Amino acid sequence: MLLRLAAVALVLCCCACGATHTKPAPAPEITSFVVQSKLMGEQLYGTLVTPSGGEKGRPLLVFLHGYGASPSGMLSPAFIAALRGLGDRAPVVVLPEGSVGWWHDRVEGPWGSYVLSEVIPTALARSGADSHRVAIGGISMGGFGSLDLGRIAAKRFCAVGGHSPAVFARGSSDISFAFDNAADFARHDLIGIARSHSPYRAPVWIDVGSQDLLRGAATTLAHELKADGADLTFHVWPGGHNGRYWDAHFAQYLAFYAKSCEP
Repeated sequence: MLLRLAAVALVLCCCACGATHTKPAPAPEITSFVVQSKLMGEQLYGTLVTPSGGEKGRPLLVFLHGYGASPSGMLSPAFIAALRGLGDRAPVVVLPEGSVGWWHDRVEGPWGSYVLSEVIPTALARSGADSHRVAIGGISMGGFGSLDLGRIAAKRFCAVGGHSPAVFARGSSDISFAFDNAADFARHDLIGIARSHSPYRAPVWIDVGSQDLLRGAATTLAHELKADGADLTFHVWPGGHNGRYWDAHFAQYLAFYAKSCEP
């Protein structure tokens, strides 16, 4: 009896030790690339994040950075950990360079068309990701850009996400900061468009911090889309408009894209 108990204890101990020393998923490969943009008339840079195990057949997530940020600046340890946590479900991620153009076609340049016509084809060609499973998301300025491009090319995307999106309501004093003029704003007035119909065909995610100055407009947009019957996930979580807030939720963001774009 004592020998039998000792054997059971040894087995349990070995199992526990094995669980404790489980290796984490390997880190993804991060590479930079160049787009010789005919639309923008200049050379622009991007970052491609390939999960361990290869990229072919995975979904592609286009992730747009915020105002004044950079592609590589988005890759915080929390972002990488969230991607590794998805294992085989992790998408290939492309992070294009967007300067401060607010990710839409304007006098400064056709930033929106650049993403749709040059960045996405380049990323698909380089990675071998599934061209039928492309998601788009972003933070702040990039959150606006993803929501805007997600409606312009609604058939293109399997998921659309705006995280602390820099969406402005008509009459906001910030409109002149992000748009060329009133006509430019009217063409990209996401709240105004949502008041008549939802322009999205894919699942949509919007979240914003409880202390974020953009909370009001993001909430209004979410309510209008809900009223239209959009497949929308909306969260207001504690926090402001900063990296601490986004780092706390990257795992939820990436899980949303992975689930929405499952084959």
